[in-house]
Amino acid sequence: MNLPNKITTFRLLLIPIFVTFFFVGDFGYIISGFIFILASFTDFLDGYLARKYNETTNFGAFLDPIADKVLVFAALILLAESGIIPSWSVILIIGRETLINGFRLIAIEKGVVISASYLGKLKTITQMISLVLLLFSPIFVLFNIIGLIIYWIAVIATLISGVEYIYQGRDLLSERQ
Repeated sequence: MNLPNKITTFRLLLIPIFVTFFFVGDFGYIISGFIFILASFTDFLDGYLARKYNETTNFGAFLDPIADKVLVFAALILLAESGIIPSWSVILIIGRETLINGFRLIAIEKGVVISASYLGKLKTITQMISLVLLLFSPIFVLFNIIGLIIYWIAVIATLISGVEYIYQGRDLLSERQ
């Protein structure tokens, strides 16, 4: 197993630790937030190393997006469970991600590449920033206010980019191809 794949596996192993510390209390929120930041950084690091040293593998291509989604979904669910964000918004985000992953699978089968759009990138960036802030928000009230503003930008970007992907990929669902 190459280094990028070990880093991706490490990210997966961090997720239950991240979740556990979230429920410990005030000090646990802080540790949980830093674990989330570390896990998020490993997402950047494994991709960077895989490309730089030409160590991309099928295992990494399979596991990396799963690790990313599980990390983000875990954070969203914890924040909804804590009442920091509404659960319906989490369902919307998870539903959009599932729908787009389905579109990507169909695209791969048909030999079409669906690249990330500007709104998709905005969605990802605002999600990650808001999640970090909101994970610390039980301790720092200002983080809650700023985090929620950025979170709602992420939700709007999630909706619009989801519609954009569906519109651009509408031909993928055609039986004629």
